[in-house]
Amino acid sequence: MTTQFIRLTRALSGPLLIDPAFGARAATLLAHGGVRYLMASLHQDLQADAEERQAARSGARQRAGAGGVAVIPVLDAISNRPHSFGASTQEIGAMLDAAVASKDIASILLDVDSPGGTVEGVPELAEKLFAAREEKPVVAIANGMMASAAYWIGVAASEVVVTPSSSVGSIGVYTIHQDITKMLEKEGVKVTTVSFGKYKKELAPWVELTEEALEHMEQRVDEIGMWFVKDVGRFRGDTPANVRSGYGEGRVLSAKAAVKASLADRVATFEETLDRMLAKAKPRRGMRTESLRRQLDLAG
Repeated sequence: MTTQFIRLTRALSGPLLIDPAFGARAATLLAHGGVRYLMASLHQDLQADAEERQAARSGARQRAGAGGVAVIPVLDAISNRPHSFGASTQEIGAMLDAAVASKDIASILLDVDSPGGTVEGVPELAEKLFAAREEKPVVAIANGMMASAAYWIGVAASEVVVTPSSSVGSIGVYTIHQDITKMLEKEGVKVTTVSFGKYKKELAPWVELTEEALEHMEQRVDEIGMWFVKDVGRFRGDTPANVRSGYGEGRVLSAKAAVKASLADRVATFEETLDRMLAKAKPRRGMRTESLRRQLDLAG
């Protein structure tokens, strides 16, 4: 659990591409000593989540073998490297590479249900997806939620679909600094830090945030935010100005509202979308499911 705790605290200490409600929940638990409760709760879900993701991947391989459409799951919190809490941009990228390279795959469907995650690896995966659509049709479907980092990835597809009850959006980035100096003072705790480097401890929670430190945080957030906005504009064939002044302006929107705001192209169920793609796909005769399983199997 130590590794998972380090990854979680590391994620919360940097710029976040995640729906604020999810980030705030974890940050509040950490700030109020709920680490043990948080990790215990997560631990209970790890095995179930792992089995669910494995089942999703198996389903993707079988559908790919049956009809020439590779279904790639993008589930839960997104981070760069493989982890127990959700999706990895490295794993998704590897599945995407295999689907693009396979002669048995005619098109690709990203099955997305994620509130977002961290920044690392997300822009690179979006670029890979954007390039893949030059090779084969790529559709991303919001099948629950496609927010923030998940939207940055999904919007790079040829088409963005949202199921009737799902939500899309949260274009933006934020970071959190929790000042716990008053809490420590109340508890009678004095923290002494020995550091090398002028700014090394400026964002430590036991240090009051200076104007200079706040400005640095704002610069980082603005840099990533503009990167996000420019990519959305490029992927959607629109201008950064239009994206920033529209597209929900950081809000998560319901299905019809998302289409109206240009966040998505159409409202349809997962089954309707897959059937439409299967109808257009022209799988090769003699396609072998077992061969595709070997190509798309990242689990092991």
